[in-house]
Amino acid sequence: MAISLCFSPLTSTTPKHYSRIPLYKPISTLTTPKILNPNFKKVKCVPDNSQNLSVIQEKPRWANWLSIAESLYPVYITVGGVVACLKPSTFSWFVKCSPTSYSLTLWFIMLAMGLTLEIKELTNLLLQRPLSILFGCAAQYTIMPALGMILSKILGLPPSISVGLILLACCPGGTASNVVTLIAQGDVPLSIVMTACTTVGAVVLTPFLTTILAGTYVPVDAVKLSISTLQVVVAPILLGSYMQHKFPKAVKKITPFAPLLAVLATSLVSASIFSENVGRLRSSVIGMSLSSDLPLISRAQNVLASEFGLLAVSVASLHFAGFFVGYLSAALAGFSEPQRRAVSIEVGMQNSALGVVLATSHFSSPAVALPAATSAIIMNIMGSCLGFFWRCINPTQPKSSLEVTDKS
Repeated sequence: MAISLCFSPLTSTTPKHYSRIPLYKPISTLTTPKILNPNFKKVKCVPDNSQNLSVIQEKPRWANWLSIAESLYPVYITVGGVVACLKPSTFSWFVKCSPTSYSLTLWFIMLAMGLTLEIKELTNLLLQRPLSILFGCAAQYTIMPALGMILSKILGLPPSISVGLILLACCPGGTASNVVTLIAQGDVPLSIVMTACTTVGAVVLTPFLTTILAGTYVPVDAVKLSISTLQVVVAPILLGSYMQHKFPKAVKKITPFAPLLAVLATSLVSASIFSENVGRLRSSVIGMSLSSDLPLISRAQNVLASEFGLLAVSVASLHFAGFFVGYLSAALAGFSEPQRRAVSIEVGMQNSALGVVLATSHFSSPAVALPAATSAIIMNIMGSCLGFFWRCINPTQPKSSLEVTDKS
């Protein structure tokens, strides 16, 4: 459908073929959540042969630079991981204050999420598309926990790593999934609402599922996990929403910088956790790979069999299977291609920062936090690659294709 831009005022002479369409008539459109940005300039557009009016939002140059900086999240995570391996002492100042430093950082990340989301519009979308949102949330809390349990059994992981992998799998979707969905030309509004709903649901579902699936390895206190999740996830989101409603002018000035600050904070937490355990991982890799009497292939096999190798393989397998099964389940349910991509990315990408905070706060072994810290690196690299791959494939379907429609 061709789109012609009209930059003239609405009081100008209307073309003949639009004579029956009053431009001032209210149009019923699907309300989607948006991220607040006071610097957008609205330009009215009139689509050819259509009764809908849309709005194009033009960003200022500095806002575009901020968006580019936010999209470099995988680069920050990778650089942080490399620095943590080469010089772990770089993050010692942050590690010394753990787990308080990790909890406060996650609290700030969730506060940034609360500041940038409009709760009223999220609620409207939830009421308009309940089936697709419910399906995505159900997929998040069934597919990933099951995969975490299965992989820990198949790979024969040590108890501490198994608990960490299951805890990671039981965490809600991460905010990075929204950025990746945008890159992949997926259904961004659906992704945002699924992230918000699974994050709120984590107060009950993450402790409950972790207790059931990981309780066979170590004792898990579901009540304490639930209280911690409520404190570091739901409370800051509600506070951010309250601040947005009470102090809109001040929030509008802060909002453009919130996503980038949240990205940098997540990178700091992940790199710090990795640096805290890199010594043991490095020694296991070196001890298995530097045997002079073994051929190169055998050394590689030994590295994969080491604790670091099992950790990397298990985390990568968890996210790969999450992407694949999430997309497959959405396709079997009859969702459109943009929705399939959104569900796939939402299921495959977890809130690794929450996994790190819960692991360091409620488990004595530092190894429990390793899967979540490693996931922050591997998950974002895999998700970004998938997003750019899908960006090269047009998600538009033929008109005859079937889509799931929600009944109000």
